Amino acid sequence: MADYLRVPVTEVGELDMIAYLSARRDAYIDRLSATPEGVEYLNEAWRLEQTEPDRAASREVFGGREV
Repeated sequence: MADYLRVPVTEVGELDMIAYLSARRDAYIDRLSATPEGVEYLNEAWRLEQTEPDRAASREVFGGREV
């Protein structure tokens, strides 16, 4: 995480909890984005967290009409 933030390791320990957790999340996403498998994982994770249906895409796949 220190590499991602470009700070010494000692400064990582001095971050407040919110900043630390945000930086850890961003560093993890950045690391996953470096490989095709990681990008696939991130895309799937994004898809699974969606709660609203993509009606336009469903109509393209299954046919249908606009409402």
